[in-house]
Amino acid sequence: MSEKIKVLIVDDASFMVKAVRDILESDPDIEVIGTAKNGKDALEKIKQLKPDVITLDVDMPIMDGISAVRHIMIHEPVPIVMLSSLFEHGDITFEALRLGVVDFLPKLSGAISRDIHDQGHQIVERVKIAAAENINNVHRVKLSKIDVREQLSERYGFNDMESIITMGTTLGGPNTIIRIMSKLSPDLPAAVIVIQEIGVNILPAFVEEFNKYTPWKVEVGSEGQVLEAGSCYICSYNEPMSVHLNDSNEVVLKHITENRKPLDTLFSTAAEIFEQNTVGVLLTGVGADGEQGFEEIKEHSGVTIAQNTATCVYPNLTQCAIEHGVVDYIEDADQLSEQIEKAVRSKTQDNYVVTS
Repeated sequence: MSEKIKVLIVDDASFMVKAVRDILESDPDIEVIGTAKNGKDALEKIKQLKPDVITLDVDMPIMDGISAVRHIMIHEPVPIVMLSSLFEHGDITFEALRLGVVDFLPKLSGAISRDIHDQGHQIVERVKIAAAENINNVHRVKLSKIDVREQLSERYGFNDMESIITMGTTLGGPNTIIRIMSKLSPDLPAAVIVIQEIGVNILPAFVEEFNKYTPWKVEVGSEGQVLEAGSCYICSYNEPMSVHLNDSNEVVLKHITENRKPLDTLFSTAAEIFEQNTVGVLLTGVGADGEQGFEEIKEHSGVTIAQNTATCVYPNLTQCAIEHGVVDYIEDADQLSEQIEKAVRSKTQDNYVVTS
């Protein structure tokens, strides 16, 4: 038998510690090896116990969860699953994902969430996935706030939209999305659509904060929304969007229903409309979604870009597409924005040649 996943629970509420322990230990593959009452305590316990994963609350005395993440990722790197009632605080959810936590799960009923057992399956699933994370590829994104008053012409759709940039990822991806969008030039004649693994109830606060750190106008993707150049539309993998034309021949977002592979659907619907001016980007993630959509982008002479598996937190998504032979360019995480920009500019200048 393989060894059990060793978990440290960090929370100052004794009820929550017991509840999370009960949830995790209901799975035979997980062992809770200890608990901590705050971030400072957690740092000491991590050194002593060497857990495979920690679950971490945010609102704690002495050292809160976000401060703890900063210290942990520098001094004692370990996969982190956040459990917090502060999911409506955009600065907290954004910061946690920027720093590279695996996921941010809400305590829907408050700090002492008495219905936490309703989320039991999700918590167990996230901890198991976290245990497989390549922690060496987790890097915080360095950012500066954007003064939107100085970039109005770049942020509010004054360019014609000639191309579409579609990006797909699952767990571990929001950190890379932040990295890409903070570097990508906002004057591209394109809109960006992102599908990433993030809770629907967390997404609005995350997007509101994200909008402060990129020259792109960042919005939550919504049904019937007309796409504009210079805008980035972020959708949850749980409520994903595809691309369609409305009755006025405008390009709009439309909910994806009855489809288990939303990245495939996003890529393929974008390619049907934008054809050779479609750029598909596949990032770190769990699963095999995206490769069929990439194939359709290539059939329409668009460009496909995948994150190098060597830099992925989870290599599954990109590895499947690369092995399927549907990727034009393979780039490290830090080079993705540059390659995306080259692809868009070359396509819109009508002199781009795809080379495999």
